Amino acid sequence: MSAPMLLIDQFNRRISYLRLSVTDRCDLRCAYCMPERQTFLPRSEVLSLEELHRLALGFIDRGGTKLRLTGGEPLVRRDMIELVRALGRKLGQGLDELTLTTNATRLAEFADDLREAGVRRINVSLDTLDRATFARLARRDSLPQVLDGIAAARAAGLTVKLNTVALKGVNQDEIPDLIAWAHGQGMDLTLIEVMPLGEVETDRFDHFLPLSEVRADLARRWTLRDSGHRTGGPARYAEVAETGGRIGFITPLTSNFCEGCNRVRVTATGQLYACLGGNERVDLRAALRSADPEAALAGALDTAMRIKPLRHHFDISAPGAAPAVARHMSTTGG
Repeated sequence: MSAPMLLIDQFNRRISYLRLSVTDRCDLRCAYCMPERQTFLPRSEVLSLEELHRLALGFIDRGGTKLRLTGGEPLVRRDMIELVRALGRKLGQGLDELTLTTNATRLAEFADDLREAGVRRINVSLDTLDRATFARLARRDSLPQVLDGIAAARAAGLTVKLNTVALKGVNQDEIPDLIAWAHGQGMDLTLIEVMPLGEVETDRFDHFLPLSEVRADLARRWTLRDSGHRTGGPARYAEVAETGGRIGFITPLTSNFCEGCNRVRVTATGQLYACLGGNERVDLRAALRSADPEAALAGALDTAMRIKPLRHHFDISAPGAAPAVARHMSTTGG
């Protein structure tokens, strides 16, 4: 059997990491992510379970080794666990890791199923431990369900990493306590700069908090040592001597990390976006529904490698600026 034709972009970066959205729907309405009255896609436009599976297998056949299922909120999709089970059968047969990002509101229900299907590590989005702040930010009073979900995941044997969007004037003062709590629970935490994706009711400039400032503040409190730890994504880590845990920093605005990009994103409708911050895309749904899906999918992936840009051009330096791209993160896949 011949070796797979690896996915290599025009800048000689190997693309081995697929972030695959299974739905644009979410049961939260986080203010920095989407408007309160978000319009979701008609279900008829979303890829079927079989199409999602076929797409993922096509990526694995081209040397893809890491697959992250995203949304929206992936666990609101009714047949999500069936997809996880099907993809889990590829672990050790080309696929090295199958994981997902979740808001954890339904994680207590599915944690054991995820573990049994082969998932070993998940990311949970959590921006605050204060119930009132959570309800104001997510527009839903769901913090108890989230904490129950995290506890259930850990009890099931899943490694949990928290993702926290750093927001000036919202959770800025809480970040050290959130990190200390996470490390006390045996979880790493990654901080993320707010990204200008899609129109929302607030001006993201008002809440933009450079992580260079956050790290400087944390370094006055704790002893931080740069770490070589990597999980396959864009985060760069520091170890905290006093807590024994790690902090990740994802800095799309203050410290561009695109030179080492190894990933592409596919929306729930099968649109492959070669860059989170760009509009370069390839229609994989059309390929999957063509007369020769296998050949069409391979050709579309080749096209994606040719159009993937060197870097994004996010800018949040001025109040009132339009978002970098019109689509919301929930549409692209988190």
